[in-house]
Amino acid sequence: MSRFFIDISFDGTNFSGWQKQKNAISIQQMLEEKISIKLAKHVELVGCGRTDAGVHARQFIAHFDYDIDVNTQEFIYKMNRFLPPYVCINDIYRVVPYAHARYSAIKRTYKYYISRKKNPFLINYSFEYLSNLDVDVMNEASRYLLTIEDFTSFTKLHGASLHSRCLLYECEWREENNMLIFTITANRFTRNMVRSIVGTMIELGKGKITFNDFVSIIDKKNRCMAGESVEAKGLFLEKVCYPDNIRI
Repeated sequence: MSRFFIDISFDGTNFSGWQKQKNAISIQQMLEEKISIKLAKHVELVGCGRTDAGVHARQFIAHFDYDIDVNTQEFIYKMNRFLPPYVCINDIYRVVPYAHARYSAIKRTYKYYISRKKNPFLINYSFEYLSNLDVDVMNEASRYLLTIEDFTSFTKLHGASLHSRCLLYECEWREENNMLIFTITANRFTRNMVRSIVGTMIELGKGKITFNDFVSIIDKKNRCMAGESVEAKGLFLEKVCYPDNIRI
Protein backbone atom coordinates (compact mmCIF):
# COMPACT_ATOMS: atom_id res chain seq x y z
CA MET A 1 0.00 0.00 0.00
CA SER A 2 1.45 3.36 -1.05
CA ARG A 3 0.57 6.80 0.23
CA PHE A 4 0.10 9.65 -2.22
CA PHE A 5 -0.10 13.40 -1.75
CA ILE A 6 -2.24 15.36 -4.21
CA ASP A 7 -1.77 19.09 -4.76
CA ILE A 8 -5.13 20.76 -5.49
CA SER A 9 -6.42 24.22 -6.40
CA PHE A 10 -10.05 25.17 -6.05
CA ASP A 11 -12.53 28.01 -6.25
CA GLY A 12 -14.54 27.61 -3.05
CA THR A 13 -17.46 29.83 -4.06
CA ASN A 14 -20.00 27.05 -4.54
CA PHE A 15 -18.73 24.69 -1.83
CA SER A 16 -19.34 24.33 1.89
CA GLY A 17 -15.57 24.12 2.45
CA TRP A 18 -13.20 21.16 2.36
CA GLN A 19 -14.73 18.92 5.04
CA LYS A 20 -17.51 16.48 4.18
CA GLN A 21 -20.92 17.45 5.57
CA LYS A 22 -24.28 15.70 5.59
CA ASN A 23 -26.37 18.37 3.90
CA ALA A 24 -23.91 20.32 1.74
CA ILE A 25 -21.44 19.76 -1.10
CA SER A 26 -17.79 19.85 -0.06
CA ILE A 27 -14.50 19.69 -1.97
CA GLN A 28 -13.56 16.51 -0.10
CA GLN A 29 -16.77 14.69 -1.01
CA MET A 30 -16.62 15.68 -4.67
CA LEU A 31 -12.95 14.70 -5.06
CA GLU A 32 -13.36 11.38 -3.25
CA GLU A 33 -16.20 10.43 -5.56
CA LYS A 34 -14.33 11.43 -8.74
CA ILE A 35 -11.00 9.83 -7.77
CA SER A 36 -12.74 6.63 -6.63
CA ILE A 37 -14.40 6.33 -10.03
CA LYS A 38 -11.14 6.84 -11.92
CA LEU A 39 -9.16 4.39 -9.76
CA ALA A 40 -12.03 1.90 -9.57
CA LYS A 41 -11.62 1.69 -5.82
CA HIS A 42 -13.07 3.63 -2.90
CA VAL A 43 -10.61 6.32 -1.84
CA GLU A 44 -10.72 8.37 1.35
CA LEU A 45 -8.93 11.71 1.33
CA VAL A 46 -7.33 13.36 4.36
CA GLY A 47 -6.83 17.11 3.92
CA CYS A 48 -4.17 19.46 5.23
CA GLY A 49 -6.87 21.30 7.17
CA ARG A 50 -10.38 22.63 6.92
CA THR A 51 -11.47 25.61 4.89
CA ASP A 52 -14.69 27.48 5.56
CA ALA A 53 -17.47 27.75 3.00
CA GLY A 54 -16.43 30.15 0.24
CA VAL A 55 -12.69 30.07 1.00
CA HIS A 56 -10.40 29.40 -1.98
CA ALA A 57 -7.11 27.52 -2.29
CA ARG A 58 -4.23 27.98 -4.70
CA GLN A 59 -2.56 25.02 -3.01
CA PHE A 60 -4.35 22.47 -0.85
CA ILE A 61 -2.71 19.14 -0.02
CA ALA A 62 -4.56 15.90 0.68
CA HIS A 63 -3.37 12.31 0.99
CA PHE A 64 -4.82 8.90 0.20
CA ASP A 65 -3.61 5.29 0.23
CA TYR A 66 -3.69 3.08 -2.85
CA ASP A 67 -2.30 -0.40 -3.46
CA ILE A 68 -1.19 0.11 -7.08
CA ASP A 69 1.33 2.61 -8.38
CA VAL A 70 -0.20 5.60 -10.14
CA ASN A 71 0.92 6.96 -13.50
CA THR A 72 1.09 10.53 -12.28
CA GLN A 73 0.94 12.41 -15.58
CA GLU A 74 -1.90 10.27 -16.90
CA PHE A 75 -3.77 10.60 -13.59
CA ILE A 76 -3.46 14.40 -13.58
CA TYR A 77 -4.54 14.68 -17.22
CA LYS A 78 -7.56 12.36 -16.90
CA MET A 79 -8.68 13.75 -13.54
CA ASN A 80 -8.56 17.36 -14.73
CA ARG A 81 -10.73 16.45 -17.71
CA PHE A 82 -13.15 14.70 -15.34
CA LEU A 83 -13.30 17.38 -12.64
CA PRO A 84 -15.48 20.50 -12.85
CA PRO A 85 -13.69 23.68 -14.03
CA TYR A 86 -13.43 25.20 -10.56
CA VAL A 87 -11.22 22.38 -9.19
CA CYS A 88 -7.92 21.11 -10.56
CA ILE A 89 -5.14 18.71 -9.57
CA ASN A 90 -1.69 20.27 -9.97
CA ASP A 91 0.44 17.33 -8.89
CA ILE A 92 0.42 13.87 -7.33
CA TYR A 93 3.40 12.11 -5.80
CA ARG A 94 4.29 9.24 -3.50
CA VAL A 95 5.36 9.99 0.07
CA VAL A 96 6.74 7.96 2.94
CA PRO A 97 4.08 5.86 4.73
CA TYR A 98 4.02 8.03 7.85
CA ALA A 99 3.51 11.31 5.95
CA HIS A 100 0.23 13.01 6.84
CA ALA A 101 -1.32 15.87 4.87
CA ARG A 102 -2.39 17.66 8.04
CA TYR A 103 0.03 16.69 10.78
CA SER A 104 3.22 16.63 8.70
CA ALA A 105 2.72 20.20 7.44
CA ILE A 106 5.21 22.62 8.98
CA LYS A 107 3.98 25.92 7.50
CA ARG A 108 0.81 27.25 5.94
CA THR A 109 0.36 30.60 4.20
CA TYR A 110 -2.94 32.42 3.77
CA LYS A 111 -3.64 35.64 1.90
CA TYR A 112 -6.63 37.89 2.29
CA TYR A 113 -7.53 40.26 -0.56
CA ILE A 114 -9.29 43.59 -0.13
CA SER A 115 -10.32 45.38 -3.32
CA ARG A 116 -9.90 49.15 -3.06
CA LYS A 117 -11.76 49.79 -6.30
CA LYS A 118 -15.01 48.34 -7.57
CA ASN A 119 -14.19 45.47 -9.89
CA PRO A 120 -16.89 43.06 -11.15
CA PHE A 121 -14.25 40.41 -11.93
CA LEU A 122 -13.14 40.22 -8.29
CA ILE A 123 -16.61 39.97 -6.76
CA ASN A 124 -16.08 36.35 -5.64
CA TYR A 125 -12.37 36.69 -4.81
CA SER A 126 -11.97 39.77 -2.63
CA PHE A 127 -13.68 41.88 0.00
CA GLU A 128 -14.57 45.26 -1.44
CA TYR A 129 -13.76 48.18 0.85
CA LEU A 130 -13.54 51.60 -0.77
CA SER A 131 -13.05 53.91 2.24
CA ASN A 132 -9.70 54.90 3.72
CA LEU A 133 -7.66 52.54 5.89
CA ASP A 134 -4.52 53.35 7.88
CA VAL A 135 -2.22 50.63 6.52
CA ASP A 136 0.71 51.80 8.67
CA VAL A 137 -1.09 51.07 11.94
CA MET A 138 -2.39 47.79 10.50
CA ASN A 139 1.20 46.78 9.83
CA GLU A 140 2.18 47.86 13.33
CA ALA A 141 -0.45 45.42 14.58
CA SER A 142 0.91 42.76 12.20
CA ARG A 143 4.40 43.13 13.67
CA TYR A 144 2.94 42.80 17.16
CA LEU A 145 1.21 39.55 16.21
CA LEU A 146 4.63 38.09 15.39
CA THR A 147 5.55 38.43 19.08
CA ILE A 148 2.62 36.44 20.51
CA GLU A 149 1.59 32.77 20.46
CA ASP A 150 -1.88 32.72 22.05
CA PHE A 151 -4.62 33.54 19.52
CA THR A 152 -7.63 32.77 21.69
CA SER A 153 -9.13 36.19 20.94
CA PHE A 154 -9.25 35.31 17.23
CA THR A 155 -10.44 31.71 17.56
CA LYS A 156 -14.04 30.73 16.89
CA LEU A 157 -15.87 29.88 20.09
CA HIS A 158 -16.61 26.18 20.62
CA GLY A 159 -14.37 25.24 17.70
CA ALA A 160 -12.59 21.92 17.35
CA SER A 161 -9.10 23.26 18.17
CA LEU A 162 -7.56 21.77 21.30
CA HIS A 163 -5.60 24.98 21.90
CA SER A 164 -5.08 28.42 20.35
CA ARG A 165 -1.28 28.58 20.32
CA CYS A 166 0.30 29.27 16.93
CA LEU A 167 3.80 30.23 15.83
CA LEU A 168 3.75 32.99 13.21
CA TYR A 169 6.57 33.35 10.67
CA GLU A 170 5.15 36.13 8.50
CA CYS A 171 2.43 38.72 8.94
CA GLU A 172 2.07 41.88 6.84
CA TRP A 173 -0.12 44.10 4.71
CA ARG A 174 0.98 45.41 1.33
CA GLU A 175 -0.67 47.55 -1.31
CA GLU A 176 -0.55 46.39 -4.90
CA ASN A 177 -2.35 48.31 -7.64
CA ASN A 178 -5.90 48.61 -6.28
CA MET A 179 -5.58 45.69 -3.88
CA LEU A 180 -4.67 45.53 -0.21
CA ILE A 181 -3.22 42.09 0.51
CA PHE A 182 -2.71 40.52 3.92
CA THR A 183 -0.21 37.66 4.10
CA ILE A 184 0.15 35.44 7.16
CA THR A 185 2.27 32.30 7.59
CA ALA A 186 2.19 30.04 10.65
CA ASN A 187 2.79 26.48 11.73
CA ARG A 188 -0.97 26.10 12.27
CA PHE A 189 -4.17 28.14 12.34
CA THR A 190 -7.21 27.87 14.55
CA ARG A 191 -10.71 27.91 13.11
CA ASN A 192 -11.72 31.32 11.71
CA MET A 193 -8.44 32.84 12.94
CA VAL A 194 -7.36 34.69 9.79
CA ARG A 195 -10.77 36.16 9.05
CA SER A 196 -11.19 37.44 12.61
CA ILE A 197 -7.68 38.94 12.63
CA VAL A 198 -8.43 40.74 9.36
CA GLY A 199 -11.79 41.95 10.64
CA THR A 200 -10.18 43.35 13.78
CA MET A 201 -7.40 45.01 11.79
CA ILE A 202 -9.95 46.70 9.54
CA GLU A 203 -11.51 48.20 12.68
CA LEU A 204 -8.01 49.41 13.56
CA GLY A 205 -7.42 50.80 10.07
CA LYS A 206 -10.75 52.65 10.19
CA GLY A 207 -9.77 54.27 13.49
CA LYS A 208 -12.58 52.61 15.43
CA ILE A 209 -10.01 51.08 17.79
CA THR A 210 -6.46 52.12 18.67
CA PHE A 211 -3.29 50.05 18.61
CA ASN A 212 -3.49 49.83 22.41
CA ASP A 213 -7.05 48.55 22.07
CA PHE A 214 -5.76 45.88 19.68
CA VAL A 215 -3.16 44.75 22.21
CA SER A 216 -5.80 44.72 24.95
CA ILE A 217 -8.10 42.54 22.82
CA ILE A 218 -5.32 39.95 22.53
CA ASP A 219 -4.50 40.10 26.25
CA LYS A 220 -8.12 39.50 27.27
CA LYS A 221 -8.22 36.14 25.39
CA ASN A 222 -11.89 36.62 24.60
CA ARG A 223 -13.22 36.18 21.05
CA CYS A 224 -16.16 38.46 21.83
CA MET A 225 -13.76 41.41 22.21
CA ALA A 226 -12.32 41.12 18.68
CA GLY A 227 -13.87 42.39 15.48
CA GLU A 228 -16.28 40.52 13.24
CA SER A 229 -14.88 37.99 10.82
CA VAL A 230 -14.59 39.28 7.26
CA GLU A 231 -16.24 37.54 4.32
CA ALA A 232 -14.75 34.19 3.32
CA LYS A 233 -14.53 35.01 -0.39
CA GLY A 234 -11.41 37.16 0.05
CA LEU A 235 -9.41 34.37 1.74
CA PHE A 236 -7.01 32.05 -0.09
CA LEU A 237 -4.90 29.21 1.21
CA GLU A 238 -1.76 30.00 -0.77
CA LYS A 239 0.85 27.42 0.21
CA VAL A 240 1.45 24.40 2.44
CA CYS A 241 5.03 23.36 3.27
CA TYR A 242 6.34 19.95 4.33
CA PRO A 243 9.76 18.51 5.27
CA ASP A 244 11.83 17.65 2.20
CA ASN A 245 12.39 14.04 3.26
CA ILE A 246 8.75 12.87 3.04
CA ARG A 247 8.61 12.76 -0.76
CA ILE A 248 9.70 9.54 -2.47
